[in-house]
Amino acid sequence: MHAHLRTRIIAVCDQKIAEKGETVGLSFYAFFANRNDDPDLLMEAATWWIKTHQARSF
Repeated sequence: MHAHLRTRIIAVCDQKIAEKGETVGLSFYAFFANRNDDPDLLMEAATWWIKTHQARSF
């Protein structure tokens, strides 16, 4: 994972936890602006998120 993406993820998570508490839920979309101007980076984050959280379809 790119260092700047990892830094962004940590910053967003820290901010959301500070605002809403440790039980706050996040999607990987939280790490991006409303307009996706870097689809490759979005896919990198999505892949990491799915692998880390073992997301599956229900």
